[in-house]
Amino acid sequence: MSKPRKQDGIVYSRNDGKILWIRYRDRNGKRCRESTGTEDWQEASRKLRERLQARDGNLLEAIRKGEALGFEEWVGSFLENYSRPPIRALKTHEANVRCATHLKAAFSGRKLVDITADAIEDYLRSRLRQRVRIKLSNGYREKGILKSSTVHQEFRVLRRMLNVAVRKKLLPANPCAGVEFPVAVKGLFRPHYVTWSEQRTIEAHAPESLRNIVRIITETGLRVYKELMPMKKEQLDLTNAMVWIPDSKTPNGVAEVPLTPLALEAFRDQLRLSPCSPYLFPSDENPSGHQRTLKTTWHATLRRAKVTYFRIYDLRSTYATRLSAGGVADEWVTQMLRQGDAQVFKKYSQMKLQMKREALEKINRRANEMSAEKAGDQIGTVTVQ
Repeated sequence: MSKPRKQDGIVYSRNDGKILWIRYRDRNGKRCRESTGTEDWQEASRKLRERLQARDGNLLEAIRKGEALGFEEWVGSFLENYSRPPIRALKTHEANVRCATHLKAAFSGRKLVDITADAIEDYLRSRLRQRVRIKLSNGYREKGILKSSTVHQEFRVLRRMLNVAVRKKLLPANPCAGVEFPVAVKGLFRPHYVTWSEQRTIEAHAPESLRNIVRIITETGLRVYKELMPMKKEQLDLTNAMVWIPDSKTPNGVAEVPLTPLALEAFRDQLRLSPCSPYLFPSDENPSGHQRTLKTTWHATLRRAKVTYFRIYDLRSTYATRLSAGGVADEWVTQMLRQGDAQVFKKYSQMKLQMKREALEKINRRANEMSAEKAGDQIGTVTVQ
């Protein structure tokens, strides 16, 4: 019978230096020795406790792997396994690759566990002082200072990379949680709510195809480039007022979407405009393909309508806001948006605050001073469409 051990591990010093070491046994009983990298007894004891807790939670191998993993190696693994389609959209992967180029240059040679909140803040401040560089055949041309939204996108990509590392137990915590972005990012995640009168103005100045797109998105909440543009006619079921979405940004996005009378009318009109193509929105340049972008048409339409520019994707936010303002429960709005995370709904429904402010402007502060006859004349029923 083996002799029982008096302790799980010990902290000790070696004769060849002042750095403290720790010794413990893993789950298989194998003796492990490693340097703590410190001369402080309390710090060394803390690391020993962390090792023993990781061993008891069966996380020791993952944590030790994370400590040996280089940042560049993890970025490559992330791009290969957690960024490519079908896990993420192709445009998302391309953005991740662009951001990863700058991140690898800044943190090259570092271990994954050595990425600290201070190092990330230093990187962000450095990037915010840099200029846009355009590669030419004979070198580079510098333009204006980088936009804060561009740098913030790099920060979001880094945060996601490290979040995945935390889930894989390669990191104990994400250092991005302790980072404060150095500047305010104008307009970030603030969707524009399109009023009904504003929508009618845009439709009056839009080409027929774009007018149908505006109506469809504000009535169904479809994602414009991932779901609506590549849509084929065979996905439509006008008899049952339904459209089938076979491919989407998230697994929850694959679903049958019910259609309102306005959406049905817009789909019928679009079928009339595209009689010879299997796609609802055929490409003008490629007869066998579908339309890829609406940027030029969208900009021109807003300019003609004299409407301040906003993203066409904000029409989806408008759809969510109108549902919420109409009394639909937030849980159901999340289902209608076909989102996997209910927290995402908050991004789409922020304009409810604007509606509340508009309602506050209608307060009658002299209501208790009005005569009964005058008050009765103003009593009415408000119908929410």
